[in-house]
Amino acid sequence: MVSVRKSLLQLVFAGSFMKRWNDKHRSMDLVEVDKQAHKMMVAWMLFSLNSGHLPPGERTGLAGEIIEGGIFEYFYRLVITDIKPPVFYRIKGNPAHYEKLTAWVLEQLEPRVRSLGEPFWERLCAYLRVAEADTPARRILNAAHLYASSWEYSLIKAENPWDEELLDIESSFRDGLWAYRDLAGVPELAGAMFAGERNAIGRFARILGQLRFQTRWSQTPRIPETSVLGHMFIVACYAYFFSLAVDACPARRHNDFFAGLFHDLPELLTRDIISPVKKSVRHIGEMIKEYENQELEQRIFTPLTQGGYSVLADRLAYYLGIEVGSEFQASAVVEGKVAALDEVALDGAYNDDAFDPKDGYLLKVCDSLAAFIEAYTAMRNGITSDQLLRAIWRIRTDYAQAVLAGGRVHVGALLADFD
Repeated sequence: MVSVRKSLLQLVFAGSFMKRWNDKHRSMDLVEVDKQAHKMMVAWMLFSLNSGHLPPGERTGLAGEIIEGGIFEYFYRLVITDIKPPVFYRIKGNPAHYEKLTAWVLEQLEPRVRSLGEPFWERLCAYLRVAEADTPARRILNAAHLYASSWEYSLIKAENPWDEELLDIESSFRDGLWAYRDLAGVPELAGAMFAGERNAIGRFARILGQLRFQTRWSQTPRIPETSVLGHMFIVACYAYFFSLAVDACPARRHNDFFAGLFHDLPELLTRDIISPVKKSVRHIGEMIKEYENQELEQRIFTPLTQGGYSVLADRLAYYLGIEVGSEFQASAVVEGKVAALDEVALDGAYNDDAFDPKDGYLLKVCDSLAAFIEAYTAMRNGITSDQLLRAIWRIRTDYAQAVLAGGRVHVGALLADFD
């Protein structure tokens, strides 16, 4: 039986504390969860551009390998924390050393991850025990990792002119990413990153990275502070775990992860407008949604489509619920058209890869749980404010009786574990 527990939710959130490039001068904190979000967004782009020719079953399988591979690599990184990349790569190059390190990592992960079921645990162990593999999923993840790390490097490059490592770091990123130039999209990403080329996919990847600059709860001090970018990755992970718990079909699980990963993309265009503001004036929520859709069309969908990447624009529109009115509306493709569904239908007749289903309420629950963890953690770290207290009370109240998949998952019971 698959269950999602408090310790697992907290493990995913732990990347919000984990500093990156902490031996370099930097004007802003760079944290692991933000990098992982950017990496998985780029991985989705590369997956979409390199899988169109595959039969549906193979394409679904590749999506699953990429999502779970990204989660597995994140878990590994959370455990080994501050081992510098050059040291870690030397360990990976020595099979005996890597085997010992991985055995220890799995010991640390088991109490918090094994509740997701034996099949998931076995896939995690099998993945992490192999240091390198030349599979399509790993190649896409490696290319996405190099791009996201390069993007971070570009933020600190000018701040460290005396650092003797920088030239080697930049060349390793450039050469490493170029090694994957056979993947559609990589030459454009590399050209935009290292040669200043202008193209639609490079622009979109850069825009996604900018979400790390946008702080959540911007008027409320918190420890740790979290960005919109990192929050999106946390919601994506939670959505994937809950989709396992409700026995979602593979396509639904993958859609839930990617929908969670992009669910706050409109906030890049409108900033984070908190719920009390949206509810304070009649119809303002609808007005904001209309404005967000206009901005998405003008600044995201149209440039991607005109640049030859309509496959990305169309899929983003599906994840964001453009045709059904909300990213938190369950949907599926029925007779060639996107249709809104209720949760009963989604869990029943439409829980099948053939309908390309996507959750709605489950994503809303995960979004609220991520906000709860942010507020709860800040309070545990000694930060008290009326806004945090109200958020914790509201989420506990709203979801006290909430269930998913007809009672298979009880959200209120999970929240009760947070004393």
